[in-house]
Amino acid sequence: MADIVSPEKRSAMMAGIRGKDTKPEIAIRKALFALGWRYRIHDRRLPGKPDMVFPKRKAVIFIEGCFWHGHDCHLFKMPSSRPDFWHTKIDSNRQRDVRVRIELQKLGWRYLTVWECALKGRTRLPFPALIDTIVEWLESAKPMGEIEGVRDGAG
Repeated sequence: MADIVSPEKRSAMMAGIRGKDTKPEIAIRKALFALGWRYRIHDRRLPGKPDMVFPKRKAVIFIEGCFWHGHDCHLFKMPSSRPDFWHTKIDSNRQRDVRVRIELQKLGWRYLTVWECALKGRTRLPFPALIDTIVEWLESAKPMGEIEGVRDGAG
């Protein structure tokens, strides 16, 4: 299927997508702050510059876009234009994610991945329940966690 916009317009659109301080990130940060949680954002001293860092808990949170990280959900569809470019791009993002999480574990940090599909689309979770799940993980000693949207569109 041909793209409905020019290559120049598509390039400008893709370049405008934010890598940090996204709407999902800000929504989660505000909710946790309102509950009394304090954190750092995008700490460059840690591998992968996590979206949220909780030094006292030695825990980090990554809020990941399903498209950019090739998540297996309804929000990800491999583009039909320039397939070699996109396969390489998304595969390298996935490989970097794995590498970063291994480095964090070696440094003694716990990590939680919150997928975009947990916040938007037909599989989104109720926002208060999502925040409760994040808080539950932060208060636990679990070394890793993952929150994604409801599977099979139920919910």
